[in-house]
Amino acid sequence: MSELLFEKAGGIATITLNRPDSGNAFTTEMLAQWEQALRECIHDDAIRCVVLTGAGRIFCSGGDVKRMAANTAGGQQPWDRAKYLTDHVHRIPLTLMELDKPYLVAVNGAATGAGMDMALMGDLRFAAESARFAETYIKVGFVAGDGGAWMLPRLVGLPRALEMLWLGDFVSAAEAERIGLVNRTVPDDQLMAHTYSVAERLASGPTVGIRLMKRMVMQGLNSSFRDGLAFAASCVGVVSATEDHREATAAFAEKRKPVFRGK
Repeated sequence: MSELLFEKAGGIATITLNRPDSGNAFTTEMLAQWEQALRECIHDDAIRCVVLTGAGRIFCSGGDVKRMAANTAGGQQPWDRAKYLTDHVHRIPLTLMELDKPYLVAVNGAATGAGMDMALMGDLRFAAESARFAETYIKVGFVAGDGGAWMLPRLVGLPRALEMLWLGDFVSAAEAERIGLVNRTVPDDQLMAHTYSVAERLASGPTVGIRLMKRMVMQGLNSSFRDGLAFAASCVGVVSATEDHREATAAFAEKRKPVFRGK
């Protein structure tokens, strides 16, 4: 059975981490399949929204601790450990930087260590009530190697991020929602239905506007307000020429619901 499942339907692509017996811990094969799936999402115009989740009762336990111990015992050199991250694990966040389509994460269970970091990479995050989050690196004498130290302070603030990174304690789904770690917590049996309801709204929306809005937000995180306004003016010029913009204005005038074609 494949370590990662990739399905497409109705403009929505679903990526499912599929090693439930191992807590969906990463393997080199899984990471390669994950990157390949993301590349397809980037280039396939029929895909208008992407959903990530995990199989079984755990979302993702991150790196394989047993493999780490074996590597250390086997005398793996520091350069080799760093290269594994850059050549494999970091391919996921770097590829996601190229994805301007909505990327929704449905956290169906525990998200720990690099597994939590992978959840943080979602544009929107929804959590089952039974889900839990922990930056468990410190528990094995490690540091956050998959972007958590960069992303977490931007979501929950510096003091709370340091608390999670230094102590490695679990945060419940309800607490995660309270501190802004996830957008919404829902009953376990409603998680995927809720996630897909949002995905369907995005997939049936004005695609160019949605994608440009994501680009504007992401660029704004690392640019001045003046630069943000200049980019916004350019985006307005582009989106105003789309079929979906013309359809939306016509529907408004005719007092009907617009039908977007993603063009």
